[in-house]
Amino acid sequence: MTKILLALLIMLSPVISSAQTDMDAIMMGKKRFCIGPMYSYSSWKDYWEGSLKRDNENIGTVSTEMTGLMGNYGISSKLNVLFSLPYVKTKATAGTLKGMKGVQDLSLFIKWMPVETEMLGGFFSLYGVGGFSFPLSNYVADFLPLSIGLQSRTASARLMADYQTGSFFVTASATYVLRDNIRIDRTAYYTTALHLTNEVKMPDGANFNFRTGIRNERLIAEAVVNNWNTLGGFDITRNNMPFPSNRMNATTIGANFKYVILPVRNEVSMVLGANTTVAGRNMGKSNTYYGSVFYVLDFNRKTKSQDQPSKTN
Repeated sequence: MTKILLALLIMLSPVISSAQTDMDAIMMGKKRFCIGPMYSYSSWKDYWEGSLKRDNENIGTVSTEMTGLMGNYGISSKLNVLFSLPYVKTKATAGTLKGMKGVQDLSLFIKWMPVETEMLGGFFSLYGVGGFSFPLSNYVADFLPLSIGLQSRTASARLMADYQTGSFFVTASATYVLRDNIRIDRTAYYTTALHLTNEVKMPDGANFNFRTGIRNERLIAEAVVNNWNTLGGFDITRNNMPFPSNRMNATTIGANFKYVILPVRNEVSMVLGANTTVAGRNMGKSNTYYGSVFYVLDFNRKTKSQDQPSKTN
């Protein structure tokens, strides 16, 4: 994570872990490949219909399960490429709406660290992250809140800054997301006006992420605040279903933990975490729990001590 179709991923409460993702200040060393399975479970009963917080007994509790594969390869210690591929399954406990399941979107990122310098007794780093995503299956987007995706191709640009002194660190990032228009299975629809077309204009989005905690060679423990804002769109109308181009805003808080189980050349690490939605608009008030195990393949002939900087795995 994205990662990376950020509006949908915020809605589905994805894995945002501390295992060399596009959202953290961790880099893989040169010719090191981190790969592993991910799992997350998210559910909500209350949601925001516009700014009105309510529930809906016709759908009960909506849950989303995500399993997937995530990887990160170090072209160098300052340039990484990442990917994630999720399989998503949705379910409602009441009513007649049937959940959906399937492969969602492939996300690809390039993560670059052009600046790393000593500052105020610690180290300051600056990162640039570019990414894009696209659907891998012909799933239905116009079936929220049980759709597994929005079918929109996206491109994103992120600027991220990190400061670490000793084991304490602070990371902040800002992202702009461009979203392509989508086509739905009807020839007319109504937002705030009647549209006699099957093409839906998708608003762009902005994401802000702040995380702080402790980080060393064996352990990462961090608190995370994440905010997503759709730059446009409209509110869900009273007692109506959500629509792909709704304004979807959400603020989540949570905690991530990563522990290196086997700190050997081809190391094994475990990631656990949880988050909850504390504010939103046209979003579910979700609680999310996730975990993953990652394995690092080292293709270098050098020893770990020779090629591992302090913030590089």
